[in-house]
Amino acid sequence: MEAIELNALIRKETGKGPARRLRMAGGVPAVFYGPSAEAMLLSVNAVDLLKLLRKREENVFIRLIIEDGGKKHEKMSMVKEVQMEPVTRRFYHADFYEISMDRPFTFDVPIHFKGTPAGVENGGELQHVKREIKVSCIPTKLPDFIEVDISGLNIGDHLRVSDVVAMDGLTLLDDGESVIATVSPPKAAATTLEAEAPEEQAEPEVVGQKGAKSES
Repeated sequence: MEAIELNALIRKETGKGPARRLRMAGGVPAVFYGPSAEAMLLSVNAVDLLKLLRKREENVFIRLIIEDGGKKHEKMSMVKEVQMEPVTRRFYHADFYEISMDRPFTFDVPIHFKGTPAGVENGGELQHVKREIKVSCIPTKLPDFIEVDISGLNIGDHLRVSDVVAMDGLTLLDDGESVIATVSPPKAAATTLEAEAPEEQAEPEVVGQKGAKSES
């Protein structure tokens, strides 16, 4: 995947006052960090950052060109988080996370659906449950998208994560039973089935007892 260059400057001053002046001058306070990188305080141009975010895809590598005292060096990264002011919608802060090209990372990869389900041709309705799959891979193996063929889905069928064939070097992290897409019955048929279903007697409400769910 191609990397987009973004110029950055080492930020010497910290605190709310300098950060506010930086934003007024058209800059964005930022930080670069990672598992093997010492955190660096940066400033980037707000217009350049906006252009990058507008044209970037789901997962894009950013080659930070960092200037420090007349010297420049590069750092490969991804946008980890961008904070915006709620009223003005101006950039407030940006986080860039270090990327190592030979180390696996977790990414969310878009799903591209191929074909028209047989069930849709028979009047069913296609429901997209997931539009991304979480994967683990080294950056050089990261695909722009994962294509899945849904032409074989009939009414009532489900396509699950376990049905997706992982590409070379890619490990799917989502639960295999997670549904990606399904074809539901025509709305008229669904309404008829609901109308014909026998009415169930409501269970009595239990007051003062709630189930607890523990995490381990």
